[in-house]
Parts: sequence; C-alpha cells; structure tokens
Amino acid sequence: MKSVENPLIFIVDDNKLYTKVIVTFLKTHKFTNVETFTSGEDVLKELKRKPDIMILDYLLGGIDGLEVLKKAKEIAPEVDVIFLSGQENINVVVDAVNHGADYYLVKNNPETMNNLIRRLDKILTVHKVSATHKRFKTGVTFFFILLVVFIIVIILIAQKVGFSYN
Repeated sequence: MKSVENPLIFIVDDNKLYTKVIVTFLKTHKFTNVETFTSGEDVLKELKRKPDIMILDYLLGGIDGLEVLKKAKEIAPEVDVIFLSGQENINVVVDAVNHGADYYLVKNNPETMNNLIRRLDKILTVHKVSATHKRFKTGVTFFFILLVVFIIVIILIAQKVGFSYN
C-alpha cells in the first residue's frame, strides 16, 4: 500500500448517483484520494496506477464485478477489494471472496456506509501493523549485522595486538 494516510481508492459502479453518495461519504471521513469508474473495462485500463483499495459493484455494464476482480488481482495483486453490491446471492459472495475480495457489503442497508468506513479503517490498520512489523524485522536484522561486524572487528583488533585466547 502506497499510503495508509491517504490511500488511492477506485470506485467502480455504473450507478452515478450511488457513486456520488459513496464519494461524498468517503470525503467526509477523510478519504479524499478517490477516483470513480462506471465500467469494469475503464478501471482495468487504470489499474497500472496501482490503487490501494477498490470498491467494486457486482452488476456493471459490460463485464461483471467478479471478472473485474479476477483480472484486477492478476494486474495488481496487492489491491484490497471491497465488493459493494445489491446482490445478496450467497454464491456471488462466496465467489467474490474466493477470488480475492477482502469484504462483501450489501448496498441499501441502513448501515452500509458506516460498515464501508469500518472496513476501510480495518484495511488501513492491517497495513499499518504490517508496515510496523516489517520495519521492526529490518531493525532487528540490522542490529544483528552490526553486532556481528563489531565482534569481527574486536577479534581482528585482538589478533593485531597479540592477545591470545589460550
């Protein structure tokens, strides 16, 4: 993830009014780096820009959201995907999750937008923890490398001054 502070979010939904609602809601919750697409074909052309998160509808004009998900995971496997769809069919949900969707939210539920924000926050928290873990591992590795170098230098100095271990 390029930025956990201001992640690049792609929204893919052919309903322009609903998309506008999502964008407005996200911006009121400090998610300002948002771009919208009305078709799967359009978003696939832009995946080379490596969005951090994609909010994806299932029913789109042209290819459906599941096909977009499959191709998106080939192009940008690290992108986190939240399905936001009116489809409540359990097979659609299972297929989406099996192909790499992180979450599946149903539209038009009174809590949908709040659940979306919670899911976005959870994704960002996971990435923050992962980045912290990675920095910690790097720091520990660096410490032990320095320790080994220090020990080697001490041994070399001891040999130069004629110190014997016996």
